Amino acid sequence: MGVVTSATLMTQAAATDEAIEMALKTHSLGVGCHVVLLDGKPVLSPCHDIPNLADPITGRFRPSLVGFLRAMHRHWSLMALSPLDREIEAEAAAQIALLQARGLRLTHIDTHKHTHMFPAVLRPVLRAARAAGIRAVRNPFEPAWGRRATAHASLHRRLALSVLQRLQPAFRRIVAEQGFTTTDGCLGVLATGTLDAPTIRSLARNAPPGIWELVTHPGYNDSDLEQVHTRLRTSRETERQALAALENVEGLELIGFAQLAEIRAAIDAQSPIK
Repeated sequence: MGVVTSATLMTQAAATDEAIEMALKTHSLGVGCHVVLLDGKPVLSPCHDIPNLADPITGRFRPSLVGFLRAMHRHWSLMALSPLDREIEAEAAAQIALLQARGLRLTHIDTHKHTHMFPAVLRPVLRAARAAGIRAVRNPFEPAWGRRATAHASLHRRLALSVLQRLQPAFRRIVAEQGFTTTDGCLGVLATGTLDAPTIRSLARNAPPGIWELVTHPGYNDSDLEQVHTRLRTSRETERQALAALENVEGLELIGFAQLAEIRAAIDAQSPIK
């Protein structure tokens, strides 16, 4: 679909090989690495390389964000540079390297469940990305106007995102210190699982000037997707069809992460000195 300009790939998902082949054939699509640190399978050995990050018994990461944060808190509170810090960097580097070895020119990084919104995850992930020549990262924070323009999200999700907004200043500071480029914010995070054409039109109408990433998960429901435990299972068809709402939005310019640094520099050059 022409309105999809960028996507990120998991390295150890069931359809990773097929996704890589499709990405290599779709030259108009920017591709990044979707770094997975929970709810998935690592590239490195859980026993020998990342025993604090993954479960050596199951060979997988912890299944939920809450469980990930609970298990990681002990490491983060005990020492400034914990073994976990090194393990996150090593695993992120391994995932990035795997995609690059397959011939993909990665434009940016993000993380599964937006774990890089937490400073203790962001720093090692950015180190791994920078070492691989990547200098753009998703801004996972949705602006207040975007949350107001999203009508059908639950109160619980609204409260959770509002609390997590407190992490945004640290995110922006670390991204700037590490020399990375990012957007002004993410749209569609609150609407995950409920994103439809009216919500997309509402976001487009309310968007102020800036560079915004619309996070969406378009797809087709099939037997494989039916086996996945996610609230996105029933919304992928809806989101795929809803993206047509972006095709005729006045004043909207579609770009990818590959163009982000150049466009950001041009915008910053035009901004008055404060």
